[in-house]
Formats: sequence, C-alpha cells, structure tokens
Amino acid sequence: MTRVCASRVFGLAMAFAVAAGALFATAAFAQTSAGAAPLTAEAATVKRLLEEKFKGAKVGSISKSPYFGLYEVLFDESLVYTDAKVTYVLVGNVYDAATKKNLTDAKLRSLSRVAFASLPLNLAFKKVKGNGQRKLAVFSDPDCPYCARLEQELKSIDNVTIYTFLYPIDQLHPDAARKSRILWCAPDIVKAWDAFFESGVLPTNNGDCDNPVAATNVLGQKMKVNATPTLVFADGSIVPGALPAEQLEAEIKQGEAEAARLAAAKK
Repeated sequence: MTRVCASRVFGLAMAFAVAAGALFATAAFAQTSAGAAPLTAEAATVKRLLEEKFKGAKVGSISKSPYFGLYEVLFDESLVYTDAKVTYVLVGNVYDAATKKNLTDAKLRSLSRVAFASLPLNLAFKKVKGNGQRKLAVFSDPDCPYCARLEQELKSIDNVTIYTFLYPIDQLHPDAARKSRILWCAPDIVKAWDAFFESGVLPTNNGDCDNPVAATNVLGQKMKVNATPTLVFADGSIVPGALPAEQLEAEIKQGEAEAARLAAAKK
C-alpha cells in the first residue's frame, strides 16, 4: 500500500483508466460500514453490471441518490455515480449550491466511519488538554512535515484528549520507525513528542523497549490509512491531512455532536 504525507486530501477522488478491461483506481483508506440493507432488484443489477464492466473492482454500498435519478456507489472505496444501466459513471463531488456543502464527502464519511471505541488505544499515547472531555485520534509520523504542521495547529485546541498512533511511512521517511521507537521509549512520551517537534531532539535511549510501532502499522493497513497525518474524530469520521486550527475545532465539534446523536439513536 502506497502512503503519503499529506497537507489535506480533499475527498477520496478516484481516477479511472480503462485499458484491456482493467480498472485502475486511487488508493483510499475508508472502511465500509457493516450491516448494509439488502439491495433492491435494480440496485443489484447496477452492482452486477459494474462488476462485469470493471473486472476486479470492489463494489460496496449502493443506494439511489437524490441527484438526477443516479445511483450512488461505494466503488473501490470511493463514491461514484451511475445510471441504472451503468451506461455512464461519474466521478467527482456533488455540492449543495445553497450551503456549499460537499455532499459526496459527507456521504463518504458516513460510510467510512469506524467505531471510536473499537480503536486499540493502548497502541497510542495520550495527551490531555484542558478538561479532556472531547477526543481525537491521530496517525502520525515523526518525520512527516505535515504532521509537524498539525502539531502547531493543535496548540490552540483545548479541552480534548488526543490519542496519537505512531505510524511511520518507511517509503518516504526511512528513519521514522527508529525515531518512533525512541520516542515511545522515553520516560514521558508526551513531553518527548512535543520537544521533538519543537527542536528535533530525540530522547536518549536505544528504542528497544516494548513498543507498538509494528502493531500500529498492521492497524493502519487494516484501516487503510494511507496518509499522515490522518485524524479520527469522536463519531469515527476519518479525515486525512493537517487541518488548520479553525477547521480542526469545527470538525471536533461536529464529531462530538454526531457521536452523541448516534449514541442517543441506539437507546
């Protein structure tokens, strides 16, 4: 799996190229939701036609969209739109013209949620800011410049507990795994982490203590995390990139509100 160090990935856009019956799509990290409703007969036909026309493609959730009678399809873990006969496939984002909301991104995020409570937080280190009532998980690489940018943005965010998973990208940063192990083995990892991003100075140890770096790599691959930083909000929404502080605050508030709504709906 190819990973990137990203400032912000605006949607999980998929690029199509069809040659000799093959489909090539960009990698995405979404995890499809379980327990989908049974398909209607027409939706089942759409699924069959997509699988026939795009051999090897993974077709997930299918539902009738409110847009022009098109079907909305989780296709190789990106959202695409198609007609009932799969004559055309549209790739891109749909926006609400009045609110400017990216409806495609919102739908994909709802389909891509993970249960925050299911995250193995023992593999992360915890930093409590203010009352710590809100929560945020971050997959981060010590050598990723956008992770450093995120750390600066997080300075102005308060009343949140941040769980950081050390997720080095070996392809881009061959020394990041070593640094991750050394940071984890520090007597105070939160202090060592903050100091590293301030000065670049590592703690003095060999990084040979028990550490979760290998296990976090497996977790990230399972979740299809392919960018650092990647953020997981309280409602399980997954967003890649170093968001600016104002957007971070808005996303945290939205995640908390949606998590509360989902919890209340289960009662």
